[in-house]
Amino acid sequence: MNDIRRTILWVIFAFSLVLLWDKWQVHNGHKATFFPVPEQQAAKSASAAASADASVPSASASSASDAAGASAVPGADAAAPAANAAPREDVVITTDVLRLTFGSEGGTLKHAELQKYFDKSQPPQPVVLFDDSATHKYLGQSGLIGGTFPTHKTAMTAQPGARELKDGQDSVQLRFESAEVGGVKLIKTYTIKRGAYDVSVQHDIVNNSGAPVNPRLYLQLVRDGSESGGQTPFYSTFTGPAVYTPEKKYQKVTFKDIENNKVNVEKSSDSGYVAMVQHYFASAWLLDDGTQRENFVNKIGNNLYAAGMITPVGTVEPGQTKSISARLFAGPQIEPMLEAQATGLELVKDYGWLTILAKPLYWLLSKLHSFIGNWGWSIVALVLLLKVAFYWFNAKAYSSMAKMKAINPRIQEMRERLKDKPQQMQQEMMRIYREEKVNPMGGCLPILIQMPVFMALYWVLQSSVEIRNAPWIGWIHDLSVPDPFFILPLLMTLSSLLQTALNPAPPDPMQAKLMWIMPLMFSVMFFFFPAGLVLYWLTNNILSIIQQWIINTRMGVPPQFNLPKFK
Repeated sequence: MNDIRRTILWVIFAFSLVLLWDKWQVHNGHKATFFPVPEQQAAKSASAAASADASVPSASASSASDAAGASAVPGADAAAPAANAAPREDVVITTDVLRLTFGSEGGTLKHAELQKYFDKSQPPQPVVLFDDSATHKYLGQSGLIGGTFPTHKTAMTAQPGARELKDGQDSVQLRFESAEVGGVKLIKTYTIKRGAYDVSVQHDIVNNSGAPVNPRLYLQLVRDGSESGGQTPFYSTFTGPAVYTPEKKYQKVTFKDIENNKVNVEKSSDSGYVAMVQHYFASAWLLDDGTQRENFVNKIGNNLYAAGMITPVGTVEPGQTKSISARLFAGPQIEPMLEAQATGLELVKDYGWLTILAKPLYWLLSKLHSFIGNWGWSIVALVLLLKVAFYWFNAKAYSSMAKMKAINPRIQEMRERLKDKPQQMQQEMMRIYREEKVNPMGGCLPILIQMPVFMALYWVLQSSVEIRNAPWIGWIHDLSVPDPFFILPLLMTLSSLLQTALNPAPPDPMQAKLMWIMPLMFSVMFFFFPAGLVLYWLTNNILSIIQQWIINTRMGVPPQFNLPKFK
């Protein structure tokens, strides 16, 4: 394409990418990269320590009251003094994939290490998901509301038992018992199975009082608003609460929306889950389908947020015990594993509006890996298959470019001859196009059709935890981090410039400059991208160059390099 329309299309394409990127950043709760809008920012996670003892049940009560008219819920200091007088202790349970720390205050999950995944900033330390430190708060809590009952602030006693999953064992259990509060005792039994990231939690409500009680069980995840690691100025992923219900499906809630009281999740449902999501990892409370629950998401302190659900226990008569089972998932966003846990849980691995394309691409990438055994070569193989699938579209585009290149001398001669007669120049140009049966737009449309597929693959590679810590060859030991020696980004830049050199050179000097400047501008981002993403783009570029070279040769238009002529 040799006229001003090429410039217009490039400018529209570039500006659309910039706007799309900024909208995606804002959609995921982050500041826009190129056109930031002033907004109220949440306090940093260091302030979360001051609010660590905030009354989460009170916040839950507020949500429950709004959703179903529940009675006021007692605060953090409502537990009986005798229960709170017991000394606090931590209990550590270790399995083959998890190292969990539970606090005797409420039997809360306060620390979770994923032993199969390493912290990028502190290798070989495992990834810490749940935490209760001075700089980061992320807790899994449960308790009873609707009266004077044990809450997550009530002291509990850990019963004797195994603390480590031994060889030959399938599971390990941890049992917490609370003192009686209002004549009611809460017993929590955690069961952690080998190879599992979901923890079964049975809540036994024992009524030792002389009257019937009707408590409600709340399950919640508490987290500060800090971002997960691994963010760069050019790409980021969603961090925050999410709620899934059959009625409204997957609903993300940004911390900013919670701050601004703009939470609009489905309050009541009989299935679904509540989750906390970050890059690569997630946690979720799961109840059996058919169990009525009230969902809530709210702010409970300075830079401290809660997402959870409340479910009725039913009437517990004096001397009786009622049980409610739940599961607490804390692990990586591996789609097959998430799908097996609960309906819709795989959506915490968020592809946004490209989900319909991204999911089959992920499935195909996984199948290739099961055969090849290396994620880097699986990426190369997937791009190769996509190029084969889109061969006809690419052939049309490159054929059109080859025709444009063949008639380029005639166009340039005509433009030079009629440069003082723009109207006649345009008419003569259209006549040449008709005679040679060339469509100036023919090189763009086939490529635009493919763009959603390659954008979806981009998000598959960015979101897949399987790429984390996965080596490729030589110096690439982790496809989820930038190339340490910038070899792949440099090759990516060179391949982009080579593609530009193979394309027809616009006769207009300004268009020619844009053609060379824009690939350089976009290549800058690839120095910050994970190596797996750069490998994907580099492979696509190399295959495109080969296909373009072959098509040009077959059409009798020998490949020529149109080098820049800047003055």
